[in-house]
Amino acid sequence: MDFVVALLESVFNKSPAEAVQIMLAVHQHGRGCCGIYPKEIAEAKVSSVHRRARAAGFPLQAVLEEA
Repeated sequence: MDFVVALLESVFNKSPAEAVQIMLAVHQHGRGCCGIYPKEIAEAKVSSVHRRARAAGFPLQAVLEEA
């Protein structure tokens, strides 16, 4: 869980409190919203999450959804 919070803080610029709330939403409900971004920025953030999670050995997923 610490990895997810750190990732939310570094990739999505969330405060520690916001990151914990998003992490808990994912844990309890299976998903959480990290933000609304232009498509190109969102794609880069999703790619960064996947790359960092795989490098650390975590099966974390991130998806891009149209708002």
